Amino acid sequence: MIFNFNILKSWTINKYDKNIIDPILFDRTLVWITLILSIIGFIMVTSASIPIGQQLMQDPFFFAKRDIIYLILSFSLASLVLNIPMVWWEKYNFFLLILSLILLLIVLIIGNSINGASRWINIGIIRIQPSEISKLSLFCYVSCYLVRKINEVQMKFLGFIKPMCILIFMSTLLLLQPDLGTVIILVITILGLLFLAGTKLAPFIIGIIICTVSIIGLIYFKPYRLRRITSFLNPWEDPFGDGYQLTQSLMAFGRGKLWGQGLGNSIQKLEYLPEAHTDFIFSVLAEELGYIGVILVLLMLFFISFRGMIIGKQALDTQQYFSGYLACSISIWFTLQALVNIGATAGILPTKGLTLPLISYGGSSQLIILISIAILLRIDFETNINKAQAFIRKSK
Repeated sequence: MIFNFNILKSWTINKYDKNIIDPILFDRTLVWITLILSIIGFIMVTSASIPIGQQLMQDPFFFAKRDIIYLILSFSLASLVLNIPMVWWEKYNFFLLILSLILLLIVLIIGNSINGASRWINIGIIRIQPSEISKLSLFCYVSCYLVRKINEVQMKFLGFIKPMCILIFMSTLLLLQPDLGTVIILVITILGLLFLAGTKLAPFIIGIIICTVSIIGLIYFKPYRLRRITSFLNPWEDPFGDGYQLTQSLMAFGRGKLWGQGLGNSIQKLEYLPEAHTDFIFSVLAEELGYIGVILVLLMLFFISFRGMIIGKQALDTQQYFSGYLACSISIWFTLQALVNIGATAGILPTKGLTLPLISYGGSSQLIILISIAILLRIDFETNINKAQAFIRKSK
């Protein structure tokens, strides 16, 4: 569970004269914020899952035990990812994309169905959610594509269309599960990344219009999706039907007030609020920790998003284009997922079944998010190394 910073530091000092340079190797604040949010997430999962754990498994700490296993596994893998050079991700991005597409096909054939959606593959005691893996793999692929074809992307309409074709194919597989929430995250993130890369305004606007019309069509022709939109607009019209989940969530926010009801004292988690430990965990957090707790968590989530964009900009400034684009895509993705989850629980956006990064219960989501943050730390590390090399050359 410990990030291997000492190995990285010794490697740097051995490679360069330690009397000449002692660069900042990683963003310690980002590490601490991630750890704090993960701890808060574990505490809230434990609190929110006690009633459902007792009801389903006759063990109030069933989900808490699984969550700690996921956390240990996630931090262990993140510490390994931290030692993988970014050139590896750039070199094998296509294989990662193919692997994620294969998993998306497999889940349609042998996937576990929960609440009408086939999104998980059982592997022993753990379950894999391929849609989470597909996010990171697609961002790696598009980032590498932008490095190879940046002139084509900026000057030709075909350069814009090629990554969109991959996006459409992956989105089709996701919609068959169905998982519209992940599709929306992928579409907005890829469009944002192409915009940052300097795509011409005309194809960009056309892409936005096509994606918007497609999403509206997907919502309109699926009755359950349309009901989510209408219930979101006025949940109190049917508080015991389609608007039930949102009304219970809003009650939790209302009960939280300034300081909250106190940790463990939520009423809504007592089988009133569905998915209290997953999609709607922020409602329980608001009820138990109040306005102050909500603001502190929001500030920490914002810091990770903001810091990710800064790391991406610094990488682009030092001509590490793959790392820069990937860092920006991770930051946009993290921001969107947090925004959609919190917006849904607060009644600002329709419910979309997306977890809150680092807070909600969910093994695959937790794993991929922590690996992505480890990639951000690795990008920051390599950017500082490049700056150090440039300083040495100038000194000579």
